[in-house]
Amino acid sequence: LIIIFVLTMVLYIQFSFFRWDVLWSEAPTKVNSPQARQFSPCIKQINFPTNLIRLELNSSLLDYYTELDAVVLHGVRERPLLSLSTTMIAMDDLDDDEDEETDDGLDCLNKQFSATTFRKSTTNGYFDKLPYELIQLILSHLTVPDLCSLSQTCKLLYQHCCDPLQYIHLNLQPYWANINDTALEYLQPRCVLVQWLNLSWTGNRGTISVSAFSRFLKVCGSELLRLELSCGHFLNETCLEVIAETCQNLQELNLSSCDKLPPPAFNHIAKLYNLKRLILYRTKVEQTAMLSILNFCSELQHLSLGSCVMIEDYDTVASMMGAKCKKLRTLDLWRCKNITENGIAALASGCPLLEELDLGWCPTLQSSTGCFAKLARKLPNLQKLFLTANRSVCDSDIEELAANCINLRQLDILGTRMVSPASLRKLLESCKDLSLLDVSFCSQIDNRVVLELNANFPNVFIKKSFTQ
Repeated sequence: LIIIFVLTMVLYIQFSFFRWDVLWSEAPTKVNSPQARQFSPCIKQINFPTNLIRLELNSSLLDYYTELDAVVLHGVRERPLLSLSTTMIAMDDLDDDEDEETDDGLDCLNKQFSATTFRKSTTNGYFDKLPYELIQLILSHLTVPDLCSLSQTCKLLYQHCCDPLQYIHLNLQPYWANINDTALEYLQPRCVLVQWLNLSWTGNRGTISVSAFSRFLKVCGSELLRLELSCGHFLNETCLEVIAETCQNLQELNLSSCDKLPPPAFNHIAKLYNLKRLILYRTKVEQTAMLSILNFCSELQHLSLGSCVMIEDYDTVASMMGAKCKKLRTLDLWRCKNITENGIAALASGCPLLEELDLGWCPTLQSSTGCFAKLARKLPNLQKLFLTANRSVCDSDIEELAANCINLRQLDILGTRMVSPASLRKLLESCKDLSLLDVSFCSQIDNRVVLELNANFPNVFIKKSFTQ
């Protein structure tokens, strides 16, 4: 396995329908060189065949977006015979450290949390001298796997580890490979007060059933404020119906890349009147459902519709945003295939609080219509603007941004051929808070210009792709 990349990853391999094994994992390290690296990890040897490998990438130390050029896999064409010992492979428990051996899997959570596994004790030693709140504070620094392990030590700590206050914020995404119906069932009594729940990446390939997810939410969803379900391919319309009926206080919902959800399912989101953040990136939401959501969810502040290819007319959707979503602050329209200057005009006039706007890879937007200049004049609070791969962006657009958007912190004009060094200098001089400027593949901005701008504006990270 040869991997060319500038980040750290975890490499998983599936050895049965429901189980995964970690082949390689390592903590991320900061790389100062802007050059590409070829990296071949020393993966763990396995004794079973597979054609399914998962790469989990950690980009927490990157200055900008992930750049992964290629993954080269080497295997065998013939399918080898399964070793008799294959069925003896056991999954680690909900544990980040694959080097620690354990006999417990998620199917043993019942034993871990069951009070019958503890012997009665007459004294808890020094723990009896500590206030209940202090023990709770100490345990609040533990992960879910640590709480599972600690709950097996004594009756007192079992009670603390099962206290619902320990599960106000519950992030199960790091343990996606181990979460199944059993895990949800035995976590359920502890999550009745959960307000922030992250089930992203979990439940795929049948590990979480719709019925188990629905039961969990009906018990634990009434206090939910934030629900993360990114890449939840087990979700269907029933799941969204349960969310809409149960989670009436929900303010944030992330359905990014839930591409198995059928279009009618999104109509239920319109019942969540308190939504402030909605991520529908790369989903099958259609125009009718989106218009209903915008009409009833007028508190929306953050909305992502990137790569939602089933919306027929983005101008109509943008007009509804301008009419109903006056509090909108961030909007992602990446790869919107048909938005025009009319939709941009409606957004600019109706959403004056916009601070972040992604119009990358929108081929129907042309600078000659004045749409970018109008944006700059109407949205003085803009802090992040992405005009990625729009070849029509020109000097006049940059000068309008310099004159009107002095709070700009990040600008992406990757791929334009019509922006000169002179207009960039005006922008850098006017926007004192600018921290990132992407000029990759801008034909008039060569390496010499980048070095000069770096010298004159050292506080700005000027990104230029090294592959040019």
